[in-house]
Amino acid sequence: MMKVVIPAAGLGTRFLPATKAQPKEMLPVVDKPTIQYVVEEAVESGMTDIIIITGRGKRAIEDHFDRSYELEQRLKKSGNAEGLTEIKDIASMADIFYIRQKEQLGLGHAILCAKKHVGHEPFAVMLGDDIVVNDKPCMAQLLKVHEERDRSSVVGVESVPESLISRYGVIKGCKESDEVYLVQDLVEKPAANEAPSDLAIIGRYILEPQIFEYLEKIGPGENGEYQLTDAMRNLCKDRKLYGLRFTGRRFDIGSKVDWIRATVEMGLRRKDLAPELREVLETALR
Repeated sequence: MMKVVIPAAGLGTRFLPATKAQPKEMLPVVDKPTIQYVVEEAVESGMTDIIIITGRGKRAIEDHFDRSYELEQRLKKSGNAEGLTEIKDIASMADIFYIRQKEQLGLGHAILCAKKHVGHEPFAVMLGDDIVVNDKPCMAQLLKVHEERDRSSVVGVESVPESLISRYGVIKGCKESDEVYLVQDLVEKPAANEAPSDLAIIGRYILEPQIFEYLEKIGPGENGEYQLTDAMRNLCKDRKLYGLRFTGRRFDIGSKVDWIRATVEMGLRRKDLAPELREVLETALR
Protein backbone atom coordinates (compact mmCIF):
# COMPACT_ATOMS: atom_id res chain seq x y z
CA MET A 1 0.00 0.00 0.00
CA MET A 2 2.75 2.44 -0.98
CA LYS A 3 1.56 6.05 -1.20
CA VAL A 4 1.78 7.91 -4.50
CA VAL A 5 2.52 11.62 -4.86
CA ILE A 6 1.41 13.26 -8.12
CA PRO A 7 2.72 16.84 -8.48
CA ALA A 8 0.17 18.78 -10.51
CA ALA A 9 0.61 22.39 -9.45
CA GLY A 10 2.53 23.73 -12.47
CA LEU A 11 1.12 26.54 -14.59
CA GLY A 12 1.45 24.72 -17.91
CA THR A 13 2.81 27.78 -19.73
CA ARG A 14 4.06 25.67 -22.66
CA PHE A 15 0.41 25.00 -23.55
CA LEU A 16 -0.99 28.49 -23.39
CA PRO A 17 -3.63 29.60 -24.22
CA ALA A 18 -5.23 26.14 -23.72
CA THR A 19 -4.07 26.08 -20.09
CA LYS A 20 -5.14 29.64 -19.23
CA ALA A 21 -8.35 28.40 -17.61
CA GLN A 22 -7.75 24.64 -17.22
CA PRO A 23 -4.92 22.57 -15.72
CA LYS A 24 -2.51 21.04 -18.23
CA GLU A 25 -3.08 17.71 -16.45
CA MET A 26 -6.70 17.87 -17.63
CA LEU A 27 -5.77 18.13 -21.31
CA PRO A 28 -7.61 15.23 -22.96
CA VAL A 29 -5.85 12.40 -24.75
CA VAL A 30 -8.66 10.96 -26.88
CA ASP A 31 -11.47 11.05 -24.29
CA LYS A 32 -9.66 10.96 -20.94
CA PRO A 33 -7.68 13.70 -19.19
CA THR A 34 -3.94 13.08 -18.95
CA ILE A 35 -3.91 12.73 -15.17
CA GLN A 36 -6.49 9.94 -15.30
CA TYR A 37 -4.04 7.78 -17.25
CA VAL A 38 -1.47 8.42 -14.50
CA VAL A 39 -3.89 7.51 -11.70
CA GLU A 40 -4.97 4.39 -13.59
CA GLU A 41 -1.32 3.30 -13.89
CA ALA A 42 -0.89 3.71 -10.14
CA VAL A 43 -4.03 1.65 -9.43
CA GLU A 44 -2.97 -1.06 -11.89
CA SER A 45 0.35 -1.21 -9.99
CA GLY A 46 -1.52 -1.86 -6.72
CA MET A 47 -1.33 1.72 -5.39
CA THR A 48 -4.62 3.29 -4.34
CA ASP A 49 -3.48 5.84 -1.71
CA ILE A 50 -2.80 8.91 -3.83
CA ILE A 51 -1.79 12.46 -2.92
CA ILE A 52 -2.15 15.08 -5.65
CA ILE A 53 -0.23 18.34 -5.16
CA THR A 54 -2.32 21.13 -6.62
CA GLY A 55 -2.28 24.91 -6.82
CA ARG A 56 -4.52 27.80 -7.84
CA GLY A 57 -6.75 27.03 -10.80
CA LYS A 58 -6.58 23.25 -10.34
CA ARG A 59 -10.09 22.68 -8.97
CA ALA A 60 -11.04 20.79 -12.15
CA ILE A 61 -8.76 17.92 -11.08
CA GLU A 62 -10.63 17.51 -7.79
CA ASP A 63 -14.00 17.72 -9.54
CA HIS A 64 -12.97 15.09 -12.07
CA PHE A 65 -12.22 12.46 -9.41
CA ASP A 66 -15.28 13.35 -7.33
CA ARG A 67 -18.84 12.04 -7.68
CA SER A 68 -21.14 13.92 -10.05
CA TYR A 69 -24.63 13.01 -8.90
CA GLU A 70 -26.45 15.19 -11.45
CA LEU A 71 -24.51 13.60 -14.32
CA GLU A 72 -25.04 10.12 -12.88
CA GLN A 73 -28.80 10.67 -12.69
CA ARG A 74 -28.91 11.97 -16.24
CA LEU A 75 -26.98 8.94 -17.56
CA LYS A 76 -29.23 6.63 -15.55
CA LYS A 77 -32.43 8.18 -16.92
CA SER A 78 -31.11 8.03 -20.49
CA GLY A 79 -30.27 4.33 -20.10
CA ASN A 80 -26.55 4.87 -20.66
CA ALA A 81 -25.40 2.08 -18.34
CA GLU A 82 -21.89 1.93 -19.81
CA GLY A 83 -21.31 5.64 -19.35
CA LEU A 84 -22.75 5.54 -15.82
CA THR A 85 -20.39 2.73 -14.79
CA GLU A 86 -17.40 4.53 -16.26
CA ILE A 87 -18.19 7.78 -14.45
CA LYS A 88 -18.71 6.00 -11.11
CA ASP A 89 -15.46 4.06 -11.53
CA ILE A 90 -13.48 7.30 -11.89
CA ALA A 91 -14.65 8.43 -8.45
CA SER A 92 -14.03 5.09 -6.74
CA MET A 93 -10.79 3.82 -8.27
CA ALA A 94 -8.57 5.20 -5.49
CA ASP A 95 -8.45 7.20 -2.27
CA ILE A 96 -7.27 10.61 -3.47
CA PHE A 97 -6.17 13.45 -1.21
CA TYR A 98 -5.15 16.97 -2.17
CA ILE A 99 -2.43 19.30 -0.87
CA ARG A 100 -2.12 22.89 -2.07
CA GLN A 101 1.36 24.10 -3.05
CA LYS A 102 1.00 27.76 -2.20
CA GLU A 103 4.16 28.90 -4.03
CA GLN A 104 5.59 27.63 -7.31
CA LEU A 105 9.00 26.56 -5.99
CA GLY A 106 9.71 23.60 -8.22
CA LEU A 107 9.22 19.86 -8.32
CA GLY A 108 11.31 19.24 -5.22
CA HIS A 109 9.20 21.64 -3.19
CA ALA A 110 5.98 20.06 -4.46
CA ILE A 111 7.20 16.68 -3.18
CA LEU A 112 8.30 18.26 0.09
CA CYS A 113 4.71 19.44 0.59
CA ALA A 114 3.71 15.78 0.99
CA LYS A 115 6.22 15.02 3.77
CA LYS A 116 3.74 14.87 6.68
CA HIS A 117 1.32 12.70 4.73
CA VAL A 118 3.91 10.26 3.38
CA GLY A 119 5.50 9.53 6.75
CA HIS A 120 8.56 7.31 7.10
CA GLU A 121 8.00 4.79 4.32
CA PRO A 122 9.18 4.68 0.69
CA PHE A 123 6.73 6.35 -1.67
CA ALA A 124 6.15 6.76 -5.39
CA VAL A 125 6.19 9.96 -7.45
CA MET A 126 4.38 10.10 -10.78
CA LEU A 127 4.41 13.28 -12.81
CA GLY A 128 0.92 14.30 -13.87
CA ASP A 129 1.87 15.08 -17.46
CA ASP A 130 3.78 11.88 -18.34
CA ILE A 131 1.84 8.94 -19.80
CA VAL A 132 3.53 5.54 -20.13
CA VAL A 133 1.70 2.81 -22.05
CA ASN A 134 2.63 -0.85 -21.59
CA ASP A 135 0.96 -4.15 -20.69
CA LYS A 136 2.94 -4.14 -17.43
CA PRO A 137 2.57 -0.67 -15.87
CA CYS A 138 5.78 1.34 -15.64
CA MET A 139 5.32 1.88 -11.89
CA ALA A 140 4.90 -1.88 -11.37
CA GLN A 141 8.24 -2.35 -13.12
CA LEU A 142 9.90 0.12 -10.73
CA LEU A 143 8.29 -1.60 -7.75
CA LYS A 144 9.85 -4.91 -8.77
CA VAL A 145 13.35 -3.38 -8.83
CA HIS A 146 12.68 -1.59 -5.53
CA GLU A 147 11.68 -4.85 -3.83
CA GLU A 148 14.55 -6.86 -5.33
CA ARG A 149 17.17 -4.32 -4.22
CA ASP A 150 16.52 -3.85 -0.51
CA ARG A 151 13.78 -1.26 -1.00
CA SER A 152 16.22 1.26 -2.44
CA SER A 153 15.19 4.31 -4.46
CA VAL A 154 14.52 3.75 -8.17
CA VAL A 155 13.97 6.17 -11.05
CA GLY A 156 12.62 5.42 -14.51
CA VAL A 157 15.05 6.25 -17.33
CA GLU A 158 14.99 6.07 -21.11
CA SER A 159 17.44 6.84 -23.92
CA VAL A 160 16.76 10.20 -25.53
CA PRO A 161 18.33 11.74 -28.65
CA GLU A 162 21.19 14.18 -28.25
CA SER A 163 18.97 17.04 -29.42
CA LEU A 164 16.64 16.59 -26.42
CA ILE A 165 19.09 15.68 -23.67
CA SER A 166 19.27 19.24 -22.30
CA ARG A 167 15.57 19.05 -21.28
CA TYR A 168 16.13 16.30 -18.69
CA GLY A 169 17.98 15.18 -15.63
CA VAL A 170 20.55 12.61 -16.83
CA ILE A 171 22.16 9.75 -14.93
CA LYS A 172 25.70 8.42 -14.86
CA GLY A 173 25.32 4.75 -13.99
CA CYS A 174 27.02 1.39 -13.68
CA LYS A 175 25.09 -1.26 -15.59
CA GLU A 176 23.93 -4.15 -13.39
CA SER A 177 21.70 -5.88 -15.93
CA ASP A 178 20.13 -5.20 -19.32
CA GLU A 179 17.66 -2.76 -17.74
CA VAL A 180 19.04 -1.76 -14.30
CA TYR A 181 21.78 0.76 -13.52
CA LEU A 182 23.34 1.68 -10.18
CA VAL A 183 23.30 5.48 -10.30
CA GLN A 184 26.63 7.13 -9.51
CA ASP A 185 25.71 10.72 -10.35
CA LEU A 186 22.97 12.88 -11.85
CA VAL A 187 23.15 16.09 -13.86
CA GLU A 188 20.21 18.44 -14.34
CA LYS A 189 19.66 19.57 -17.96
CA PRO A 190 23.25 19.21 -19.21
CA ALA A 191 24.48 20.40 -22.58
CA ALA A 192 24.64 17.50 -25.03
CA ASN A 193 28.46 17.44 -25.00
CA GLU A 194 28.53 17.40 -21.18
CA ALA A 195 25.88 14.74 -20.53
CA PRO A 196 27.25 11.66 -18.72
CA SER A 197 24.98 9.36 -20.77
CA ASP A 198 21.87 9.41 -22.95
CA LEU A 199 19.73 8.05 -20.09
CA ALA A 200 17.21 10.70 -19.07
CA ILE A 201 15.08 10.56 -15.92
CA ILE A 202 11.37 10.51 -16.73
CA GLY A 203 8.35 11.12 -14.52
CA ARG A 204 8.38 7.90 -12.48
CA TYR A 205 10.20 7.54 -9.14
CA ILE A 206 10.20 5.40 -6.01
CA LEU A 207 11.95 7.32 -3.26
CA GLU A 208 13.05 6.52 0.25
CA PRO A 209 11.69 8.95 2.87
CA GLN A 210 15.24 10.28 3.44
CA ILE A 211 14.74 12.30 0.24
CA PHE A 212 12.86 14.86 2.35
CA GLU A 213 15.99 15.50 4.43
CA TYR A 214 18.05 16.07 1.30
CA LEU A 215 15.43 18.42 -0.14
CA GLU A 216 15.40 20.46 3.07
CA LYS A 217 19.21 20.63 3.13
CA ILE A 218 19.61 21.89 -0.43
CA GLY A 219 16.82 24.46 -0.12
CA PRO A 220 15.93 26.66 -3.12
CA GLY A 221 18.55 27.08 -5.83
CA GLU A 222 19.54 30.12 -7.87
CA ASN A 223 16.17 30.21 -9.61
CA GLY A 224 14.34 29.96 -6.28
CA GLU A 225 13.25 26.35 -6.91
CA TYR A 226 13.96 23.12 -5.05
CA GLN A 227 15.55 20.78 -7.60
CA LEU A 228 14.69 17.12 -7.05
CA THR A 229 17.69 16.10 -9.17
CA ASP A 230 20.06 17.91 -6.77
CA ALA A 231 18.51 16.14 -3.77
CA MET A 232 18.76 12.74 -5.50
CA ARG A 233 22.37 13.52 -6.43
CA ASN A 234 23.21 13.91 -2.74
CA LEU A 235 21.13 10.87 -1.82
CA CYS A 236 23.03 8.57 -4.21
CA LYS A 237 26.33 9.53 -2.53
CA ASP A 238 25.09 8.08 0.77
CA ARG A 239 22.54 5.47 -0.30
CA LYS A 240 21.83 3.27 -3.29
CA LEU A 241 19.80 4.71 -6.13
CA TYR A 242 18.90 2.68 -9.21
CA GLY A 243 17.81 3.62 -12.70
CA LEU A 244 15.45 1.31 -14.58
CA ARG A 245 15.26 1.41 -18.35
CA PHE A 246 11.55 0.62 -18.34
CA THR A 247 9.53 -1.08 -21.05
CA GLY A 248 6.77 1.00 -22.59
CA ARG A 249 5.84 3.93 -24.80
CA ARG A 250 6.13 7.30 -23.06
CA PHE A 251 4.36 10.50 -24.01
CA ASP A 252 5.43 13.86 -22.57
CA ILE A 253 2.13 15.76 -22.53
CA GLY A 254 4.05 18.94 -21.72
CA SER A 255 5.13 18.87 -25.38
CA LYS A 256 2.56 19.89 -27.99
CA VAL A 257 3.96 17.45 -30.55
CA ASP A 258 3.97 14.58 -28.04
CA TRP A 259 0.40 15.43 -27.00
CA ILE A 260 -0.73 15.20 -30.63
CA ARG A 261 1.29 11.99 -31.06
CA ALA A 262 -0.32 10.52 -27.93
CA THR A 263 -3.80 11.38 -29.17
CA VAL A 264 -3.16 9.76 -32.54
CA GLU A 265 -1.44 6.63 -31.22
CA MET A 266 -3.91 6.09 -28.38
CA GLY A 267 -6.79 6.63 -30.80
CA LEU A 268 -5.37 4.00 -33.15
CA ARG A 269 -5.39 1.52 -30.24
CA ARG A 270 -9.17 1.93 -29.95
CA LYS A 271 -11.25 -0.49 -32.02
CA ASP A 272 -14.14 1.98 -32.10
CA LEU A 273 -11.96 4.79 -33.46
CA ALA A 274 -9.09 3.23 -35.40
CA PRO A 275 -10.76 2.61 -38.82
CA GLU A 276 -12.15 6.14 -39.18
CA LEU A 277 -9.01 7.72 -37.69
CA ARG A 278 -6.81 5.91 -40.23
CA GLU A 279 -8.96 7.34 -43.02
CA VAL A 280 -8.61 10.83 -41.58
CA LEU A 281 -4.82 10.50 -41.34
CA GLU A 282 -4.50 9.10 -44.86
CA THR A 283 -6.59 11.97 -46.22
CA ALA A 284 -4.54 14.55 -44.31
CA LEU A 285 -1.25 13.12 -45.63
CA ARG A 286 -2.25 13.15 -49.30
